[in-house]
Amino acid sequence: MAGLWGRRRREEREQQEAADADLARRARTALVTADERIRATGDELAFAAAELGEAPTEDLRVGLAAVKEHMSEAFHLHQLNHDEIPDTAEELRTRNARIIQLCDWAEDVLDERTDALQARIARVRQAPQILEQVRAESERLRERLPQARATVERLARLYSAEALQRVRVTADQAEQLLDFALHSADVSQRRREARRSEEANLALETATEAVRRAASILDGVDDFEIEAMRAQSTLAEVVADSRGDLVVARQGPQNPEVARAIADLEAALAALPGPGTPSDPFADLASLSAANAALDEAVAKARERAAHPVPSVAHVRHDMDAADHAIAVAGSLINGHRGWIGADARTRYAEAQRVRLDAEPLVTAEDTRERAQQLARRAAQLAQEALQLAQRDIDSSRPDDDDWGSWGGGPRGRSVSIGGGGFGGGLLGPVLGGVLLGGLVGDIFE
Repeated sequence: MAGLWGRRRREEREQQEAADADLARRARTALVTADERIRATGDELAFAAAELGEAPTEDLRVGLAAVKEHMSEAFHLHQLNHDEIPDTAEELRTRNARIIQLCDWAEDVLDERTDALQARIARVRQAPQILEQVRAESERLRERLPQARATVERLARLYSAEALQRVRVTADQAEQLLDFALHSADVSQRRREARRSEEANLALETATEAVRRAASILDGVDDFEIEAMRAQSTLAEVVADSRGDLVVARQGPQNPEVARAIADLEAALAALPGPGTPSDPFADLASLSAANAALDEAVAKARERAAHPVPSVAHVRHDMDAADHAIAVAGSLINGHRGWIGADARTRYAEAQRVRLDAEPLVTAEDTRERAQQLARRAAQLAQEALQLAQRDIDSSRPDDDDWGSWGGGPRGRSVSIGGGGFGGGLLGPVLGGVLLGGLVGDIFE
């Protein structure tokens, strides 16, 4: 047995030594890799600063400085592992783990900061091609200016000033943006030739954005004309549909809500501009569609009410009176025998009273009257359940011979007599029942 335990300890020691050796190897590799990465990143920083300027590379510069500071700790720990002072296995293990942690952190920081600059560096390297694209796109868009001006003039004759507010800029503004884009492109090229990288990059971004905005303006003019034509076509369909809906609505069930919706839709149709009048098809379509939808909703409600008539106030009051009667009967029984009534009957009774109160304010309005009737019937049902549960409690509490003149089974088995004449048919029966349920009988009869 001793040999077995010795062999196991030897195997465990050998496994730990192998793991420690692997950890030390990983620490040395991580230290070398991180140090080389720091040197390479320093070269990248110098190149990026030359390409982008100092401000865009500030984050990388700060990150590199922080990494160098923390890596000094890693080199110090590695030095401690190899000095003349003997170290325990645990000390070596702790230092190597810390070295790996610091090197991994350094790699992560440098990866994050350099990745953020890659896209900008690539863009700077492509600056000549981008400037060429800016100039070519500007010339292509400039060819669209005459057509855009003609379109704007035509739109001004067809549509109102309110409608044209959706095209908030003109072809003249697009032309100004294109001129500015070409000027910015020239500035970017001159600044790059003068090795003023940061200013060159800013001018390049400005030129690109100016071209994008000019294209958006010209596209917006074309898009507005198409959307306006589509709105006019849809408006014609809604007009025809609305006139048909008016005919149907006049022939269907009538009520004040339907009458108002008919009047509103007729007013919306009358407000539409006549042929040849500059208009706002978007606003007209929105107004007419809203009035048409309101009429559809009113007619649907009227048909629903015709199929399911709203109960009259008198009818609902009848149900309310029935609920009041049921609640009164249940309350009379419960209040007269409270000592014998359990939690279920009391709960149904309280809920019936609450539901009855909720129903009261809903009787007058036509939209809520049906709900009031439902609540009244629910209150009556709850009161009836409370009555049945209360009767069950009373029946289960009364002895079979209904003679409580002498009550055996009191506390400690003693016989109890109340007032000489018993309490089965007397006034103290329910009171004593409540005392029993409350657990006070032991105090009373001590």
